[in-house]
Amino acid sequence: MSETPASAQAEQERFGFQAEVVQILDLVVHSLYSNKDIFLRELISNASDAIDRLRLEMLSRSESPTDEGPLQIRVSFDPDAGTITVADNGVGMSRQEVIEHIGTIAKSGTREFLRSLTGDQRKDATLIGQFGVGFYSAFIVADRVSLTTRRNGLPADQGVRWESDGKGEYTLEPAELPSRGTTIVLKLREGEEDLLNDYRLRSIIQKYSDHISLPILMPSPPGEGTGEAAETAAGEKPVNQASALWARSKSELTDQDYQDFYRHVAGDYSDPLAWVHAKIEGTYEYTLLLFIPARAPYDLWMPQSGRGVKLHIRRVFIAEDSGQLLPQYLRFIRGVIDSNDLPLNVSRELLQGSRVVDQIRSTATKRVLKLLAEFAASDPDKYAAFWKEFGALLKEGMAEDFSNRDEIAKLLRFTSITSGREQADVSLGDYVGRMKEGQEKIYYLLAPSLAAATSSPHLEAFAKKGIEVLLLTEDIDNWLVDSLRDFDGKRLQSAAQGTADLGPLEDEAEAEAKQQASAEFADLVAKLKVILAGQAHDVRVTSRLTTSPACIVADEPDTGISPMRRLTGTGLPSQPVLEINPQHPLVRRLNREPADPNLAEWAHLLYDQAVLTLGARIEEPAAFVAKLNDLLVTLTSEPDAPAVPPEDAAEPPQDAAEPSSPGEDG
Repeated sequence: MSETPASAQAEQERFGFQAEVVQILDLVVHSLYSNKDIFLRELISNASDAIDRLRLEMLSRSESPTDEGPLQIRVSFDPDAGTITVADNGVGMSRQEVIEHIGTIAKSGTREFLRSLTGDQRKDATLIGQFGVGFYSAFIVADRVSLTTRRNGLPADQGVRWESDGKGEYTLEPAELPSRGTTIVLKLREGEEDLLNDYRLRSIIQKYSDHISLPILMPSPPGEGTGEAAETAAGEKPVNQASALWARSKSELTDQDYQDFYRHVAGDYSDPLAWVHAKIEGTYEYTLLLFIPARAPYDLWMPQSGRGVKLHIRRVFIAEDSGQLLPQYLRFIRGVIDSNDLPLNVSRELLQGSRVVDQIRSTATKRVLKLLAEFAASDPDKYAAFWKEFGALLKEGMAEDFSNRDEIAKLLRFTSITSGREQADVSLGDYVGRMKEGQEKIYYLLAPSLAAATSSPHLEAFAKKGIEVLLLTEDIDNWLVDSLRDFDGKRLQSAAQGTADLGPLEDEAEAEAKQQASAEFADLVAKLKVILAGQAHDVRVTSRLTTSPACIVADEPDTGISPMRRLTGTGLPSQPVLEINPQHPLVRRLNREPADPNLAEWAHLLYDQAVLTLGARIEEPAAFVAKLNDLLVTLTSEPDAPAVPPEDAAEPPQDAAEPSSPGEDG
């Protein structure tokens, strides 16, 4: 951001917007006309947040936020001046805060916002609130915006006036303000005069902001009522119900009420997938209104991203959740928790050691998991949409929340070799229900990608027998299998770990063939162990392969430390085992020719091929290619052809150059 005072002597200073702000303002003005009413929704929402911050700030100092009068938001218009005014008596801003919050977007989501406002989404006005740039929506309808504000606690002469036409610059000057808070005046652009209407503004407020628990006041229309009512009409009246929606009975609320409130509390203007609204009475009394979003917020995976649940105490906003109200893996949940038992001046330290909070956390977590289970059972397509956005977080929960481990496990979804779909739609319950007769384990395969998993040689024997294998391709899956050791009495087993033991699924003939192959190939295995010493932890004959010559598996001791991923930098298990297929022609050829001078090259080639099919990296790619080329030359050479020196090969033999005619006998 450039800062260039127009004059060193003048009180008014001129500044240039941050580059990203200029881009956003241009898009707002020229692209977001599909729903221009959102400007009022955003300004009222910002005013509500400012009052919430004031409450929190003053209550933390044991001061009353209403000492200067009731907390409220005012909306008015002036047809003659062509202006709309939105004012609040919230926390206000200092001069530096105005520069930081209005002239600069210090938001991690700025680039995502700009990227989202392209192509078919350029007219998607719902994106404004999602990325915290709601103030700029004023320029949808205004060609000039003036903001005057005074920070709570600062003297009257420390007020600030900000003004801009949204075209790249803004001005700042001192202002004498008798009270704290912020007032925004919008000078409407030509063609927006229909907004200078009492009924129109009231309709917008009631549509988008009726749920806000603060009174939103507008001047009463002139001449409304008679007598005492006329005197009241000369002042202001609330436009919204100004009641905490979560405190109202569920029978009074419609789906639209819940959806509107979700948009306000979550800053997300798509409808939520589902919600739970419950009033808990007993040892402790509290109310839950929690929503499951339809899409992940842009900052979900950012370390400092905020939580979406707000703590209220007796309807007064106290703080956003910092990890006490819901566990980390449910950080995507949005909503409100309102307690009757906590003190208004509660601190973060008190929250951490509170039995009330522990009870709230336990109940809220169980209610959310129950809600997920209900719509997973009733609407699999809706749950599939949820899983695509938030499934990885539930996998975190397996390690984080042992007390709810079984409930979380039922919510997990996977792809598998028999599901036939890339979408993760197989539950562990589905898997167990489809297990083969005699199958004792739930088989899975960890792989770097779905393509690598589906083409893995480790699946060959399972595919041949029609045994389902779950395909785990996300980084979090390495930690998942550490926490999820069994389900419904069935132990989880990696298809790429340990010996290929399918238990009762192998018949006597297969078991006998395995023993015979082990004996027949014992000498070859012993030689391969010597050649690959230092690379392969072990070499053995396997029955897990049907078409591939070899594969790499993790040795059995890796069981407790996430086989196939608690790995070295190459992507190999800490104790890689080379398994060879006794039915493959290449392996059988090596076994028939124990004196093959190229056995060492073949051994390294088999090992490196197995490393590649695992999805890992070979340590010396150039050496691998050289060995492969040498072996190809050896295989394509004619064994009976005499060796021809290069210099003699340049000229053909004379007899060959001048062949004798059939009539000549020499």
